[in-house]
Amino acid sequence: MSDPTYSTIQKKNFTIPIIIIAGLFFIFGFVTWINGALIPFMKTISELTSAQSFFVASASYISFVVMALPASYIINKIGFRKGMSLGLIIMALGALVFIPAAEARTYWMFLSGIFIQGMGMTLLQTASNPYITILGPIESGAKRIAIMGIANKVAGALGSLIFGTILLSGIDTIKDKLSLVSASEKAKLLDEMASSVVMPYILMAIVLFILGILIRKAPLPHVEAAPMENIKEGETSKTSIFQFPHLWLGVLTLFMYVGAEVVAGDTIIAYGISLGFPATDARFFTTFTLMAMVVTYALGVFLIPKYISQEKALKISAVLGIMLTFCIVFTTGFVSVLFVAALGIANALVWPAVWPLTLKGLGKFTKTASALLIMAISGGAIIPPLYGWIVDYNKAELIAKGISEVVASAEAANSGYWILLPCYLIILYYAIAGHKLGLKKA
Repeated sequence: MSDPTYSTIQKKNFTIPIIIIAGLFFIFGFVTWINGALIPFMKTISELTSAQSFFVASASYISFVVMALPASYIINKIGFRKGMSLGLIIMALGALVFIPAAEARTYWMFLSGIFIQGMGMTLLQTASNPYITILGPIESGAKRIAIMGIANKVAGALGSLIFGTILLSGIDTIKDKLSLVSASEKAKLLDEMASSVVMPYILMAIVLFILGILIRKAPLPHVEAAPMENIKEGETSKTSIFQFPHLWLGVLTLFMYVGAEVVAGDTIIAYGISLGFPATDARFFTTFTLMAMVVTYALGVFLIPKYISQEKALKISAVLGIMLTFCIVFTTGFVSVLFVAALGIANALVWPAVWPLTLKGLGKFTKTASALLIMAISGGAIIPPLYGWIVDYNKAELIAKGISEVVASAEAANSGYWILLPCYLIILYYAIAGHKLGLKKA
């Protein structure tokens, strides 16, 4: 006998499945948001430029392009639950790569470990995001995803603090020493610093392996998306994924959003350091961003859909993102850091709103569409390095004009945030009109 579909179990209590999926969002939130600490850490131990250091984010997020469609195929073959289990095990394997990477202190090996973890997260997200979206009425999908977002960002804040403490402790002292010691002493210092990642990633691998096994036995009901509604009599349903313009605009919107979110969360520590804040203080900055997101997620759970619609939440988020972008680039010092952190408020409800708006009416195309949306996470691979390139370019230009390196670093890092403006403009368009394209009947 086959598992019941959503249409036959929609009246059941989904509390336990929601808690389990929230646990998965906690896991990949923890793994994803340690990048904020890894970026300045890798920049130091591998002696990288700003643009090169942001390939830490690229290695993680580009895996969503490589793995999204294969992940959709795998999930169609083995189901949501086994797909989640496999994703966790692949993430564990990626964590183990950090051990030889640290011993060799080789940047491409670190990036390989991050990429493999990203592959596991792709499989995990391709399964869990559509699952939680269709585990109940589509109109309240944003509310359920907001709950997932709370778990994700609380984990991210914890991960950022824990790994920030482990990886960035004493980094300012080490950086001061590097310019004074011999080449052999410098290599020894950097090797010791690199070895600090070994034990945390061994523990991470063990936990992920155990959870990968346990999720196979978790009480998760089988669900399927509802088909397109309001098909007129005599009218055939759509036969191709290319017949849904609102889906493709949703993919673009999510691409820009993830890029903006990663810039807000992963650059803020490096930005603080460029402004002259010691690493021991700057390591807390990513937590500011994530906590702003958690508070806004909680508001979303309370407000959506009872008081405001998913569309309205998306509009407010986009407008706030545009306003905060201007506030960042026209302020300096700790005030501008706080405005970067406040982007967490603008970003929080974008993901929860875009998913249900994009998946609405897709029916049998939901799993393929989910894979496309997961591919859009690659925005986190493209936009942060562009930010880094802008910072490097502007810094070089300012230094060429005779401005000191310290001042040039701060001004260049600040001006790089202009890259957020087109991101939020596209989100605003989708909130106003893009999500409706192709859904109205003639």
